[in-house]
Amino acid sequence: MGRLPDEALLSGLATGDPELAVSFVRRFQHRVFGVAVAVTGDPQLAEDIAQQTFERAWRHAQIYDSRRGSVTTWLTTIAHNLAIDAVRSRRTEPVAPEDLDAILDVVSETPEQHALADEASSRLRAAVAELPREQGRALVMAGIYGMTAQQIADWEHIPLGTAKTRIRTGMGKLRTTLAPFQ
Repeated sequence: MGRLPDEALLSGLATGDPELAVSFVRRFQHRVFGVAVAVTGDPQLAEDIAQQTFERAWRHAQIYDSRRGSVTTWLTTIAHNLAIDAVRSRRTEPVAPEDLDAILDVVSETPEQHALADEASSRLRAAVAELPREQGRALVMAGIYGMTAQQIADWEHIPLGTAKTRIRTGMGKLRTTLAPFQ
């Protein structure tokens, strides 16, 4: 079983073959758990997320499209998204904006980020990094931390209109930069 391609193990998972399902989980369990721990910082929560990831992979294995990325990328993206959702649901207030500069500076420098970095997300991160710092911060605060324009204005000590302009202008620049890749 260890020599089967990832796609074959995923197909076995979809058909309900218990041996292939066990092989699939064993092949990816450390990577999925690692992504979940990297995002949440909580090993117990990461275990729950890993289980949810494999359950979701089992339910949606039929819709996997190899043209959009490898099985590893697909699975780690599921884990990453579930972990972010878990962190957001547990967080009572947004991360302090003064911490965003450090986050923006390490866009893809960690092993966990490399595991998640498929071609499209790499382009997006690079495009955000190319934006003026104020626009990049506003987009990250709105897009990742779910802050409203008013909350961004309050945190940055700027007028509401300026916060909205930074978000709108940054999104326009991203669209222009990323349009050729769609």
